[in-house]
Amino acid sequence: MNLNKYSIILLLMILVGNSYAQKKLLQLEDYSKWSRIVSPTTSSDGNWFAYALRPNGGDDTLHLKSLASEKLERIPYASSPTFSSSNAYFAYLTRPNKAETEKLRKARKPVPTTAHVKSLNSDHKFSVERANRMAFSNDGKFWAVLKDKAENAKSDVRGSDLVLYDLSTKTALNLGNVVEFAFNQKSSHLAYLVDAEDQIGNGVFILDLKSMATKSLDSDKAIYQSLTWDDAQAKKAEWSSKGNQLAVLKGNKVDSLIHQNNELIVFTAVDKAPVKKVLSNKVNGFPDDYVISEKGRLSFSNDGKTVGLGIKEQEAKVKMSKDTIANVDVWHWKDDYIQSVQIVRANRDKNYTYNAIYHVADDKFVRLADDDLKYVMDSKHPQYRIGRDDNPYISDVNWGISPADLYRVDINNGSRKKIEDLVIRTLESSPDGRYYLYQKDTAIIAYDLQTDKKTNISEKAAVIFMDMEHPYPHENPTFGVAGWTKDGKNVILNHKYDLWMLVLDGSKAENITKIGDQQEIRLRYISLDSEEEWIDTKKPLLLTAYGDKTKKEGFFELNLGSQPKALVYEDMSYGRPMKAENSDKVFFTKQTFVDYPDYYAANSKFNGQKKLTDANPQQVEYAWGSRKLVDFTDSRGNKLQGTMTLPADYEEGKAYPTIIYFYETMSERHHQYSMPVYDDRPHFSTYASNGYVIFMPDIVFEEGKPGTSSLDVITSAAKELIKQGYADENNIGLQGHSWSGYQTSFILTQTDMFKCIVTGAPPTNLESFYNNIYGSSGTVHHGIMEIGQVRMGYGVTPWTHREIYQRENPMFHIPNIKTPFMILHGTKDGAVDWSQGLELYNAARRMGKEVIFLSYPNEGHHLANEANQKDFQRRMKEYFDHHLMNKPAPEWMEKGVPHLKKLYEKAD
Repeated sequence: MNLNKYSIILLLMILVGNSYAQKKLLQLEDYSKWSRIVSPTTSSDGNWFAYALRPNGGDDTLHLKSLASEKLERIPYASSPTFSSSNAYFAYLTRPNKAETEKLRKARKPVPTTAHVKSLNSDHKFSVERANRMAFSNDGKFWAVLKDKAENAKSDVRGSDLVLYDLSTKTALNLGNVVEFAFNQKSSHLAYLVDAEDQIGNGVFILDLKSMATKSLDSDKAIYQSLTWDDAQAKKAEWSSKGNQLAVLKGNKVDSLIHQNNELIVFTAVDKAPVKKVLSNKVNGFPDDYVISEKGRLSFSNDGKTVGLGIKEQEAKVKMSKDTIANVDVWHWKDDYIQSVQIVRANRDKNYTYNAIYHVADDKFVRLADDDLKYVMDSKHPQYRIGRDDNPYISDVNWGISPADLYRVDINNGSRKKIEDLVIRTLESSPDGRYYLYQKDTAIIAYDLQTDKKTNISEKAAVIFMDMEHPYPHENPTFGVAGWTKDGKNVILNHKYDLWMLVLDGSKAENITKIGDQQEIRLRYISLDSEEEWIDTKKPLLLTAYGDKTKKEGFFELNLGSQPKALVYEDMSYGRPMKAENSDKVFFTKQTFVDYPDYYAANSKFNGQKKLTDANPQQVEYAWGSRKLVDFTDSRGNKLQGTMTLPADYEEGKAYPTIIYFYETMSERHHQYSMPVYDDRPHFSTYASNGYVIFMPDIVFEEGKPGTSSLDVITSAAKELIKQGYADENNIGLQGHSWSGYQTSFILTQTDMFKCIVTGAPPTNLESFYNNIYGSSGTVHHGIMEIGQVRMGYGVTPWTHREIYQRENPMFHIPNIKTPFMILHGTKDGAVDWSQGLELYNAARRMGKEVIFLSYPNEGHHLANEANQKDFQRRMKEYFDHHLMNKPAPEWMEKGVPHLKKLYEKAD
């Protein structure tokens, strides 16, 4: 009997071993088999779920799934799924396959898009070719498609055909020369603008969707644009009382002027007897030489009494000959923003408009913003807005902060009252616009716009709401606002783990979750209602939960006054749930390192979970690794964590070649699926499949010691992995990109503990980097160096603290390098200039160090060209395989690749 028992156990062990042996090792050429889910959506009754599968380098396939019948329909080359509110119809777009699309684009021909609407209850389908935009009416009775302009249309004609399809009668109405259209929210009318050849017939029109009668609201030889209903931002409860006013801009271009001259036209009572109100730049209070600009956004106030608009200074066209005008940028020390910033922001600044208000009933114009107060925020408050003046605080060192003086602006007359000087961090306004929250030192201030009163609402709290572990040396931010209570009396703030309810008069502050801090679970409020503005504390509150140390995730339910209860809390990562509007069903993703984030359906308590998608069934054919959390302590006494990926064939007690990949905090990625994609990072699934351990540690930085802090953590982490028997101490490599590219470059110069290092887009010379330009924004690196990621400290410059810069600068320690390393950099990097990688290469080469520089022409901070992504993935894998697994070095690694032969290089 015992013999039989042991025979069975032995047989099972053999079968398990054979099962692993039959698994394929994941390789770069396998990546094309993997797909990601995009554009997930659900019908409002929760009975249908749609999504597209997008394979690496391939074409989207739309999936339409019935939860009732389990029927799954696949639609090739399709995307942008949308359900009608009636749950009776489904719309989507189709395009040619990727190869054909690329061919058309290279030939500079339009890529044809076709819009389709199909019945969910029958085989009926209707399609519109040359589709540009599509939309359902909110009641689900109509479907509209605006077509692209015909190829033979004149360039100055903006309009094209609008097809309005009646889903009840299955008939189509064609409206010609339409340039913009919009249903009102209650679906009683369709408004549209016409722009025809020679402007004949141009105008504003509305179609009554019940009688199908068309009404012209205004018609002229003019340009009409910026069509806006008064209910565009309205919530459902407000739809019935809105949708009766319409705003539009009407104007013409003048050859001698740069900007179009526009009028604002507001139509009231469009559902009855429309009344037209016109605002021009000739009214009282309108600044001289300014125009109403189409670059600004039109918006009705919540009460419909005012329309927000943008104004801009008019400019005369100046004829200049390029042959006689010098091309020079004058960099002046008095400039608010250096020339490179001005160049990057040129289009934004050229199109910038100043906020203004039009009072419809009073026919009154009020300017709100100007050069002294450039930013005035939108608000639902009927009288006041918040304005920000950052002029006194413009600095090259502002990084991650935006200091400004705050003002209250009266929309009735434009008057301003200063609220506070030098506010570095703000939070948000209450949904009705009455209260505005901002941070002053460690206090949370609630400013009441109605009474002009400031209240420290955090004074009664037993905690401060700043993130005291914020890693950068500037004013600590808060953890954010969870929401505002429905009675208008309280705001709920996030703390590190718990939620606190603060009374807006400052009388009380209460921890309403309590268990978060006790159990180190980060609890955050989440609403499943996209229309929600206020939190109803009389109902159960849904909370997301994240275990800071365990990395568990899930959802809790809070009834105010009681302890939060777990609905689901597991060793995996949950995505943000999406609720079917008129159903109790929720849709969400779950993922681990092994499990792709597929979608599941359940009720709102997360009971009865049912898997809906299977994006990557082929994964079962491949050897995959697993994840394990590792705790360790650095030499400074910091208790840290990291997430370790174990090889697919892991045997306890065996040490493996190891790659440490890092940036700042990485352990929160513990349950992140490792999607095989082409890019410029090592993919843990691939390396684990091929026998590597990969470790991602958290790093704690000290101000003024960015490199030495990282050195301490990474060497401490490596020692812990060796001590626990996971890492082969003679075969550990490092990989880092951008900020961790700096860290890997510094560690390279400080220790020979690592067998090889791969560094991507690295800042390598802190002194030259300090004065480099961030190409994408034009800003100089002073901010990121002093109070940003590099964390030198405010005012710590290469001239005031030279010894710190030399100590932390890889370039000052090049002679110490004993480790082979490889650099990746794109020549058009807009974050870390390519010259930084070049400096490291040239210095190391001069000192006779073993260095390879992979320079990719015309690539940015991350590789974008698929061929280059594949190339780097291959070379990086070969590099690690050679140094950490003792595999033969390919020819490019041994001899390099001469420039004249690079096009003919063969992959080994």
